[in-house]
Amino acid sequence: MYILIILAHPEKGSFNHAIAKTAKESIQSNGYKVIFHDLYAERFDPILPYTEIPRDAKIDPVIGKHCNELSQAQGIVIVHPNWWGQPPAILKGWIDRVIRAGVAYKFLEGDLGEGVPAGLLKAEKALVFNTSNTPDKREQEVFGDPLETLWKNCIFGLCGLKNFKRKNYGVVVNSTPEEREKWLEDVKQIVDYIFPKSPDDF
Repeated sequence: MYILIILAHPEKGSFNHAIAKTAKESIQSNGYKVIFHDLYAERFDPILPYTEIPRDAKIDPVIGKHCNELSQAQGIVIVHPNWWGQPPAILKGWIDRVIRAGVAYKFLEGDLGEGVPAGLLKAEKALVFNTSNTPDKREQEVFGDPLETLWKNCIFGLCGLKNFKRKNYGVVVNSTPEEREKWLEDVKQIVDYIFPKSPDDF
């Protein structure tokens, strides 16, 4: 049993890195194995070639490894900043190339791609941690919180994963060290609740 953690932030000293580190350590201390990917550090290639789109396409071994890890994970944690109401491009590319047909979902017989697919992920729980420089009230009232819709409905919901939680921290740009410490403690508490110490409770 392992939990897959995907981090997407270009700055090594970022608060996103602190979140990912806290989540990883908490998950490990609760008795789970962790597979961790820092997409920027690994220089993940986000460009989806046309030849890779078909379900039975021959895919790059690195992408194949990511696909296998995703399909077998018992839980998923994603950490990224809110950039224009979207994940960074490198993470969007990971979504395009890894959360693919035959790995995360499948279309039912007779469905050419126009219907609602069946989810294939083994993971029962997913966490998404975001950072933002937009106050929550403005995010909700002006933008409608597009990241919630993206991760909950468009991605994990489509792949059959219903037990989903997302938490945003901000405003980061003018936050104090004390605020960040409180946020990291909150990350730990959320992780401990979603992935408790006994794997039997998962």
